[in-house]
Parts: sequence; structure tokens; C-alpha cells
Amino acid sequence: MTVVHRELLQESQDFARSAPTVNALMERIAQRLHEKMTRYNWAGFYLVDPADSGYLIVGPFAGSFTPNARIPLNTGLCGAAASTGKVVVVQDVSTDPRYLAGSSLVKSEIVVPIFVKKKLAAELDIESYFAGTFTKTEQEFVEACASVVGNYLGKG
Repeated sequence: MTVVHRELLQESQDFARSAPTVNALMERIAQRLHEKMTRYNWAGFYLVDPADSGYLIVGPFAGSFTPNARIPLNTGLCGAAASTGKVVVVQDVSTDPRYLAGSSLVKSEIVVPIFVKKKLAAELDIESYFAGTFTKTEQEFVEACASVVGNYLGKG
């Protein structure tokens, strides 16, 4: 990880110790990723809909467009990550038929599922206006940020 990655991750871990709610923690992480990572044009969380676990609903986010508010678990890259339980990285969304457009400017995306007690609770979704943004190093960083939220939720 780069110095910026380590600093942001440490900041998130420190904030998680005193965050009043998981929502506050997710808001902080989304905002800081969007502010500090120049190629992260949209960063946010999707949560399993408490009213219907077959859907994800948008949670705290920061970015330059309004995302899809509700996504079925079998739709899009978020749905793919939710239904497989695996990280989804797409370096060029125009080549992936699963991509559900939030903005025509998006070129690459990463979605990291967040589990609590082996059950999907949320996802960290980051979109970039640059193809090829999510290298192995970036993926490890985004996964580490997602784990901060998973650890917080796991304490509850």
C-alpha cells in the first residue's frame, strides 16, 4: 500500500474506535476516499435492504452523481458481488454486460462485499472515470477499508 493508503486506512480505523454509529463511519470513509483518492470519483456503501433482503439500498456516499437507489441482488456489479460473495473488479465497465450505469463517465469499478457473521451486510462500491484504476494494490486498500466497517458491525 502507498503512504496515502496507509494514512487513510489508519484514519478510518482510528475513527471506527469512537464512531457513534456505523452510518457515521461509512459517511466518513466515503467522504475521505472521495476527497483523497483522485481517481475515486464515487465512493459509497450499499446496504442489504432490511425490508427485503433480495435488494441492496444505497447508503452513505460521496461523489459527483446520484447512484442507483435500489439494486436487486441479481443485477449489476453490486449484485454480482452480493450474490457470489466475492470482490468484483472491472477495469473497463463498457466490456462487462453486468455493469449497471450510474453515470456515463464511469470507466472502472470495484465492489467489495462486507460480511458480518458470514452474512452479507453491506458493500463498499467505488467507481472511477479512469479505466484500469483498480490495480491489485488498490484492491487490497479498498478491501481493508471495507473490513473497517465489517469489524465495526461485527462488534454489535
